Amino acid sequence: MALYLVESALHTVVKDQGEFEKKIANLQEQLSAQQVEIVEVQVAKDFARAFFVFESEQRAVLDESLRAAGIPVVLIKPVRLVGNELDTIKKQDRVNYLVEWNLPEHLTMDQYLDRKSKNSVHYAEVPEVSFSRTYVCEDMTKCLCFYQAPDEAAVKKAREAVKAPIDTITEILPGN
Repeated sequence: MALYLVESALHTVVKDQGEFEKKIANLQEQLSAQQVEIVEVQVAKDFARAFFVFESEQRAVLDESLRAAGIPVVLIKPVRLVGNELDTIKKQDRVNYLVEWNLPEHLTMDQYLDRKSKNSVHYAEVPEVSFSRTYVCEDMTKCLCFYQAPDEAAVKKAREAVKAPIDTITEILPGN
């Protein structure tokens, strides 16, 4: 099964936790008959954006289910998981910050993984931040890195330690 990252701009369809939970329940109902599993859902604290990761064999089924559930899609791409194991994430590995990095042109997956392997040891320099996982788009356009941290400044410090840029930081709603 392939993993798919879906970004959604929810600001026009969701205003609070209750509405968000209804959208997710509707989506799960749409997916129940299909062979699509929601791996995780993370929503910004202000409900403006949501990030979904699905496990599916068919992208078309995923597209159709999202449309039927009324979830506006900004991006949908196959991704590779780096960091935590899929089973751990499915057990709701908690995070509270998401960092997006638009990858530079000509960076290959092998180069990215090599760089990550060499630099990840520097997370130890910022013990208050816990790196959880990264989803790297298979087309090498962007990656999303998830962290548990006391605040945004600590996330920035961790990214500096591992020599990794930040395009955006999103505070994630706790308890998703």
